[in-house]
Amino acid sequence: MLFLALCIFIAAYFFGSISSAILICKLRGLPDPRTQGSKNPGATNVLRMSDKPTALAVLIFDVLKGAIPVYGAYKLGVEPIYLGFIAISACLGHMYPIFFNFKGGKAVATAFGALAPISWGFALALIVTWVFVAKTTRYSSLAAIVTVSLAPFYTWILKPLYTNSVTMLSLLILFKHRSNILRLIKGTEDKLSN
Repeated sequence: MLFLALCIFIAAYFFGSISSAILICKLRGLPDPRTQGSKNPGATNVLRMSDKPTALAVLIFDVLKGAIPVYGAYKLGVEPIYLGFIAISACLGHMYPIFFNFKGGKAVATAFGALAPISWGFALALIVTWVFVAKTTRYSSLAAIVTVSLAPFYTWILKPLYTNSVTMLSLLILFKHRSNILRLIKGTEDKLSN
């Protein structure tokens, strides 16, 4: 089982390293998202640069990067603690993609994809939290920060078995958002457009 988990862990990193934002922007004739706006190759920045269908395509692919390896490992009987490391590996691939000079995004959508299979209720709680914070504050980063901060609590209520794994992943996402946290404190963070 450990060998299987290790193989999926490695595969998850490489799968996570496929940057949909960069590839889709290239196919659409758009600039590299790492050079525009927030310089983050994720759906929110692509939305700032392009249109909703393009951003939605990026979002869906990024969610699948987390969901496929974690759900696949779950169906193969991989233990919960290893599922957490597989989720982290997919997110590390997105954050530090080997195919794109290790310059990636914040992995919020990939983390959601990795966490969503825990339960429909859990996935819904994450979505509702993100949408509520984003709608009320207009800050995508704050919505992500609040959502991942609450994710371990939601897990503890709904599926306590996965609390440690979710906590590890949440800490990784919060670490990647440290520059956003500083900008939010200073009041210089970009808001979502209406």
